[in-house]
Amino acid sequence: MDTKTANPVMLYTEQTPNPDSLKFVTNRMLYRGTADFRTEALANEWSPLATELFKMPFVEGVYICNNFVTITKGMNYAWEDIMLNAKEFIKEYVSEGKEILKEGFEEAMAKLEEEKGVAYQYEGEEAEIVKKIKDLIDKYVKPAVEMDGGNIEFKSYDKGKVAVILQGSCSGCPSSTVTLKSGIEGMLKRMVPEVTEVVAEMG
Repeated sequence: MDTKTANPVMLYTEQTPNPDSLKFVTNRMLYRGTADFRTEALANEWSPLATELFKMPFVEGVYICNNFVTITKGMNYAWEDIMLNAKEFIKEYVSEGKEILKEGFEEAMAKLEEEKGVAYQYEGEEAEIVKKIKDLIDKYVKPAVEMDGGNIEFKSYDKGKVAVILQGSCSGCPSSTVTLKSGIEGMLKRMVPEVTEVVAEMG
């Protein structure tokens, strides 16, 4: 008996606030975590799925998280011309049980983040502030951003200024600046009085 027909892969698309990014949601867990591929080189190194997607001329970014893939397209392409192709491809790829991400990806990314200074140590009062900021981002911001096909990571805190990294559909999204300033900055300022500003860096 063919198990593929017993439990077929379902796939649907969801709009994101970024007109150039579309979320392809499946009924399978693809990767427990976040994997953001902005370049073909990084995709080639770590993700067979992203590598294949980058071969499509319109793909400029691939973001894999939990049960969805967010594709960011080039501005010269219209979704109505390319969506079906991408949808069919992802569905078939997942149905065939092919490799999504290579072993060791998570460890390699953690090491990279450490080198970038994401995990550098804070002391005393500053450490308390950073813990509060990280907790608030994880609890309130991440789930909302994930629904839109993106991700946000804390990067650094310095004299009231919080730097965050935007990934997936949030990267380069016209409305992410508004979300960042009115939503995230507003909330952090209210909950953590020491925060004066939130700035975004692309992942």
